[in-house]
Amino acid sequence: MTTPDAVPLSGPRFQTEPARLYREMRRDHGSVVPVLLDGDIPAWLVLGYRELHQVTGDPVLFSRDSDLWNQWDNIPADWPLLPMIGRKQPSILYTVGERHRQRAAMVSNALEAVDPFEMRGHAERFADELIDALCAAGEADLIAQYAMLLPVRVLARLYGFSDEEGPGLVTALNDMIDGRERALAGQAHLAGSMARLVADRRKEPADDVVSRMLADDSGFSDEEIVQDLMVMMAAGHQPTADWIGNSLRLMLTDDRFAASLFGGRNSVAEAMNEVLWEDTPTQNVAGRWAARDTRLGGRAVRAGDLLLLGLQGANSDPQVRTDASELTGGNNAHFSFGHGEHRCPFPAQEVAEVIARTGIEVVLDRLPDIDLAVPAESLTRRPSPWLRGLTRLPVRFSPVPAG
Repeated sequence: MTTPDAVPLSGPRFQTEPARLYREMRRDHGSVVPVLLDGDIPAWLVLGYRELHQVTGDPVLFSRDSDLWNQWDNIPADWPLLPMIGRKQPSILYTVGERHRQRAAMVSNALEAVDPFEMRGHAERFADELIDALCAAGEADLIAQYAMLLPVRVLARLYGFSDEEGPGLVTALNDMIDGRERALAGQAHLAGSMARLVADRRKEPADDVVSRMLADDSGFSDEEIVQDLMVMMAAGHQPTADWIGNSLRLMLTDDRFAASLFGGRNSVAEAMNEVLWEDTPTQNVAGRWAARDTRLGGRAVRAGDLLLLGLQGANSDPQVRTDASELTGGNNAHFSFGHGEHRCPFPAQEVAEVIARTGIEVVLDRLPDIDLAVPAESLTRRPSPWLRGLTRLPVRFSPVPAG
């Protein structure tokens, strides 16, 4: 399936100008782009809105079963993307059919039982603690000192972890998601932490997400629940942290939000939705595998080919975004939470939205004259084609006392 003009899915342009890069890919290759992963492993990147709808809406033809991949013979044991594109991983990501539906219901039910007022209370308390630690200095990096620390603290509390375990989980998650040399070590740390928590809750249940998953009567093993918790933690922490950072960046740099930055709660929701369309934290997702030879977007896709879901590319597809300069308002037809039976469960979306919105509102409430401390054009992104988030967000503000 390798084509001579395949695009490497790496490099600085995913950091500096992904929107332009996706436009060029679409111009040169159409809605389904031949790409190369680490080690020159071929795949397809689906950038078309309609084509992505087709792939995510047909779980039989475009399966989540990674055993179908026709490239496994070429994948080394230390391939850095294995945590994201794994083989025989007993998690919800790779389960198909009725078993997947049962599994999704278990996860949704465990999250749906979370009290939203209690969750918002946790988010406000942790956010206030983080602001207390930096508010007297008059300056801060809202990524390293705030956004990267908040979601995992809330999620860890909801799942049943102690607060002390949070920092180690953050480091492990970031190592795993970045897909570089520490990816497998990060995965191992996360797996060990989850296994210990599941074993503890098996002996002594509590009022938390893990205990509710263990109480489900669908017969999932502890190993399967550990895998699902890893997926939930990874999917819940980093994209939410980036949602906070990207939304704050938008509000601090875009004139459309300047007037409402210091008092408009509605503008927070509008900025968050704008980010999901234009600067979504989850840019590309692996993936789906073709169950048989087929055609997609004019391309001959072979049985076992890997298709990557180009969520940001689809969100900016000019065939559905005829006027990209318009504010998206209440339009939620973006792909940022996926689509189809493997989309992010609705209760998980609500958890992410409560954490992100609370995190943004606490910053604006506690640091009322906040401003960027560097030129907007100097802000840089992490070098990842998968998740899009800032490396730093330096701000300044009038020093205020803690608490």
